[in-house]
Amino acid sequence: MTSFSSEAQTMSLIAFIAVITVTLLLCVMTGPDRDDLGDFYTGYRSLSPVQSGLAIAGDYISAGTVLGTIGIIALVGYDGVTLALSTALSLVLMMFLLAEPLRNAGRFTIGDVLTRRLPGPAVRITTAAVTLTALLPLVVFQLAGAGDLLSVVLGFDSDGFKTGAIVFLGLLMIAYAAIGGMKGTAFIQIVKTVALLGASLAIAALILNRFDFSLPSLLDAAKRGSGAGDAYLASGLQFGGNELDMISTQLTVVLGAAVLPQITMRMFTARSAAAVRRSMSWAVSTVVVTCLLIAVIGFGAAAIVGHQGIVAGDPQGKTAFLMVSQAVMGTDQTTVETLLFTAVSTAIFLTLLASVAGITLACANTLAHDLITHGLRRKAQLKGSAEMAIARTAAAGVGFVAIAIAAGARHLNLQALLTLSFCIGASAVAPALVYSLFWRRYSRTGLLCTLIVGSASAFILMTGSNLVSGSPQAIFPEQDFNWFPFTTSGILSAPLGFLAGWLGTVLHERDPADQRMGYEAVEEMILAGTPAANSASAS
Repeated sequence: MTSFSSEAQTMSLIAFIAVITVTLLLCVMTGPDRDDLGDFYTGYRSLSPVQSGLAIAGDYISAGTVLGTIGIIALVGYDGVTLALSTALSLVLMMFLLAEPLRNAGRFTIGDVLTRRLPGPAVRITTAAVTLTALLPLVVFQLAGAGDLLSVVLGFDSDGFKTGAIVFLGLLMIAYAAIGGMKGTAFIQIVKTVALLGASLAIAALILNRFDFSLPSLLDAAKRGSGAGDAYLASGLQFGGNELDMISTQLTVVLGAAVLPQITMRMFTARSAAAVRRSMSWAVSTVVVTCLLIAVIGFGAAAIVGHQGIVAGDPQGKTAFLMVSQAVMGTDQTTVETLLFTAVSTAIFLTLLASVAGITLACANTLAHDLITHGLRRKAQLKGSAEMAIARTAAAGVGFVAIAIAAGARHLNLQALLTLSFCIGASAVAPALVYSLFWRRYSRTGLLCTLIVGSASAFILMTGSNLVSGSPQAIFPEQDFNWFPFTTSGILSAPLGFLAGWLGTVLHERDPADQRMGYEAVEEMILAGTPAANSASAS
């Protein structure tokens, strides 16, 4: 286990306490009134485009993205860079294809978007189920790794400390989501994004300075430190030369990363179509810069720490960011360098907090708004104060479930859970949104088929992947029931999601003229952003 100086650990602990205090105070100050439903779900669209863009980028750049991608780049080189680029490309597609229609069609949740032209309780309930299936694994994955990460930074290696860290962070995420609502979590995301960018920029500059700001020199050193030789800077090292597996992974990330509900809900906070365009411009720019810095840091970890050192700290490379931060500053650190390391560890801590808080809020919103208010209680409309109380209770419920699972499974490699979330996004959420927003013939049956088949196929295929069994990085590495030959399911489940929606529509279609008329009734508000788009959607 990697250890850091006692001074750095002490300063990190003080910084963590300060961050917790400030962010909780921020949530209380910006949180909604007790019965103000619009403020809880959207912050009354009071954020500027810059603030909204930084919040979107904050939700998009999760702890798994930062720590996992840096580790992958450090260990496998070229394939890790393509993963980072695929992550950025996903948000670019969201910007140009879906952002404005989502903002125009939606009110609070994805369920509002899908029921804008295809209303019904079945759609609401199914959407809520798909949202939870996609996001709960993501919360568990990030919480489960939080204990190990904090133990590395603070120097407490006991099982009790790791479990306690998971419980403590889980309680914090519940507080952020329940107290702060959309606006409170947005400000936490903004602080996290700025802190992460600053820390990453400083470490990347120190790495480049070590190699006289010569990228070829850095890459040559990374190639030597990786122990893989020329294969490190060539395609195929991560997937053992299986190009279809690489294509499947990239397809899954490109289609699934930016459509997950915690990202799409940020579209509903924009003041106008023009504002959402400017917000997405800021978000994309921030994510692209972050991905470039992540690539430099990943190569720097391979060059300075080396493959063996990275794997000794964590087999998946999740501690590579911290290790290269310490290595690039040397063992005899000055006060400034110790402060810089503290800033890095604090940025990572903020990333963990902000990521799980945003996801928890998305889960709570869909439970309260889609499942209960418009799905199960459609004949008895709830008051705003009652729905907000349900949303806050739902945040606690989701949080406690995630804490229990993460604490019990923290000894396992849960990379499959992160992958499953992206697979469901690519296979169910993306086809449903594209068809609902742009296909006039799309029917309610087609929508339900998309959501059910896309989610089920992703889940079933992932159970047979090498992330579940049959490989060292699997959840069950000592067992082998691997029957699906790819790491992600996107290459098969994403086409199945699109196909199911098409078949469900053409085989169980009402009068095509009625279908077109139904879409034309809302087409202008979805695509052109008329004032009617801001009205409450049908249940």
